[in-house]
Amino acid sequence: MANVVVIGAQWGDEGKGKITDLLSRSADVVVRYQGGVNAGHTVVVKDQTFKLHLIPSGILYPDTQCVIGSGTVIDPKALIGELDKLAELGISSEKLYISNAAHVTMPYHRLIDQAAEERRGSQKIGTTKRGIGPTYADKSERIGIRIVDLMDYARLREKLEWTIQYKNGVLEKLYDLEPLDPAAVLDEYAGYAERLRPHVIDSSLHVYKAIQQRKNVLFEGAQGTLLDLDHGTYPYVTSSNPVAGGACIGTGIGPTVIDRVIGVAKAYTTRVGEGPFPTELTCEMGDLLGDRGAEFGTTTGRRRRCGWFDAVIGRYAVRINGLDCLAITKLDVLDEVDAIKVCVAYELDGERCEELPGSADAFARCQPIYKTMPGWKQSTDHCRSLEDLPKAALDYLKFLAELMDVPIAIVSLGASRDQTIIVEDPIHGPKRALLYENGGQQVA
Repeated sequence: MANVVVIGAQWGDEGKGKITDLLSRSADVVVRYQGGVNAGHTVVVKDQTFKLHLIPSGILYPDTQCVIGSGTVIDPKALIGELDKLAELGISSEKLYISNAAHVTMPYHRLIDQAAEERRGSQKIGTTKRGIGPTYADKSERIGIRIVDLMDYARLREKLEWTIQYKNGVLEKLYDLEPLDPAAVLDEYAGYAERLRPHVIDSSLHVYKAIQQRKNVLFEGAQGTLLDLDHGTYPYVTSSNPVAGGACIGTGIGPTVIDRVIGVAKAYTTRVGEGPFPTELTCEMGDLLGDRGAEFGTTTGRRRRCGWFDAVIGRYAVRINGLDCLAITKLDVLDEVDAIKVCVAYELDGERCEELPGSADAFARCQPIYKTMPGWKQSTDHCRSLEDLPKAALDYLKFLAELMDVPIAIVSLGASRDQTIIVEDPIHGPKRALLYENGGQQVA
């Protein structure tokens, strides 16, 4: 039995969907604990590609229970669309459960998100405009609508009468937008409620009972560590807590039940949206990484900014999340690169800096200090074990593990399930995976 948290160790888009899908084969329950439809997980199984947003990646395994936890924000229309798409592909959602305490994204949240981002102009933060931030803002302001309210028509009508009147004032006076019709919104969302009602439960109790029964529970975060509201590169962050600690808050379980935390990181670095990015490559190499890595957002379709691997943010992610091991994804993207650079530290105002600065302005002034590693210039597509990898590729992975002082448990070499090297199963394997050097001695 193990309760494992999977987090993104960079700015999101690290390939958590594939890693969660792989680990889900050993999991009884998969829990999504934060974020909304602004997240996107792509999973490739044989010749089928599944694009998931709110539903946990474990939905592709018929015996795995999937839970959307209380820390998420749910757009019912988008969720129902996702359920319909899965049904078209022959995937059952019978074992999908939705927390009655999760907050609901309403039409005014999307309108305000879009208008506010446009109003920011040069100060925009790169929001997906899906209404996620305003939904979390209402949650904090204690005027949000939760799934439990959605399930009670009279309660929903009562809350919407006041809330839409209030939000219409914002839409009309601040953003010069047309007001919403409370009756139309009520009818629309009452219809969504009936469709989702069979899935709604007390998710905290459900997960607690699974843990008591010594089942394997996998906690899945959206986005990445550097987008965390409290611990990311603020203000260019999301509106929730993707870090490992968020799994407890967004699920309703205590920290003592977490057995292991696995971080997912690309073999290089990408970022979507605005904000400083020290290792960004605005040249042909950046284009090469973007093209070979198919770096387009699952949710927005935006092209991702690409750069070399940044060990400074990697070490930060290890510390903030208490990582036990790493999954390195998209190693194959580097197959054609002659020389590979790794950022080992920054130069900040003439001094060496090995930790992430607390200020966004200081972070923007950071210049990467690189270590150059030789490329392997051959395909890794066929590799299914460490022994199959070219020596330069194995050396590169060992160097990353040493820099971050954490073992690598999984190496992904493509989008499909079978394009993976599993050094140790993070759920059933030992605490320390094999791909790790400590004082020149390989340890298990």
